[in-house]
Amino acid sequence: MSGRGVVGRRVAVLVAVVVVVGVAFGVYLFAPWKAFTSTAVDEVLPSVAAAPSAAGSPVAGPVELARGGFVSGEHTTTGTARLVRLADGGVVLRLEDLRTSEGPDVRVYLSTRPAAESRLDSLGDGAVELDRLKGNIGNQNYAVPAGTDLSKVRSAVIWCHRFSVGFGAADLAAGAAAG
Repeated sequence: MSGRGVVGRRVAVLVAVVVVVGVAFGVYLFAPWKAFTSTAVDEVLPSVAAAPSAAGSPVAGPVELARGGFVSGEHTTTGTARLVRLADGGVVLRLEDLRTSEGPDVRVYLSTRPAAESRLDSLGDGAVELDRLKGNIGNQNYAVPAGTDLSKVRSAVIWCHRFSVGFGAADLAAGAAAG
């Protein structure tokens, strides 16, 4: 066998290995199967037994602090986002009737920017990551970390961390979340 044939085979094997590695990386990065799957979640709004106040009467149940409808970003996204203070003083972001796409590494954030900006461009300084998106369809709750300055929150965002794009965002009424 000539030296030229051996070199040709080595190049062909090297090219095949590079192609296989490239395809494997692409499958990992883009998770194409997620275009054909959905995960439905149906959580109820957490209810905590109301503790008695100093006056002896029970503390009020969940109180809505802010609400907004989702607008689509890179993917069609619909539903409602609500910031809710629970009877125990904790705060949750509740997503109701959510419908969006599944994707790799999709997370839920509270953003300091309005939905028109955060759904496409950037989460802004001071954005708070709540958790990975539990499902792309349904009703779900995300605990807001204690100490979060709700007066700075402008929108709730469904964000693909891997590609730095917003799937959708919901404006939360300015000032309504203060407290």
